[in-house]
Amino acid sequence: MVRPEPPPRYAIQPWGWRSMWVIAMFDLPVDTKAARRAYARFRKHLLDDGFTMMQFSIYIRHCASIDNAELHASRMGTKVPEKGEVRFMTVTDNQFSRIRVYVGKKRNAPAPAPAQLQLF
Repeated sequence: MVRPEPPPRYAIQPWGWRSMWVIAMFDLPVDTKAARRAYARFRKHLLDDGFTMMQFSIYIRHCASIDNAELHASRMGTKVPEKGEVRFMTVTDNQFSRIRVYVGKKRNAPAPAPAQLQLF
């Protein structure tokens, strides 16, 4: 007796298995020494949790599923400094791939340093 071949498992991926990106956008005060310390501590928590800097005050992390993305966002939400504001946004891998980046004019190279010390 020949067994029929089973249908492929999960031909369409369930929603919970879709690859996600967590984007952390924050604005934290740095006006006092304690505030700068809190900013540095929060940034370190993000890096320790696997986030990488996309640009200033915007960090991203890839997650295997929406459940995993929610876990990381809620974990980092508990680390937000008292006087700060952080927004966590989750987008699918497909949505993230459609980000367009535009770069303005390149900055001019600094003038070369003089070859020797110039005195009057």
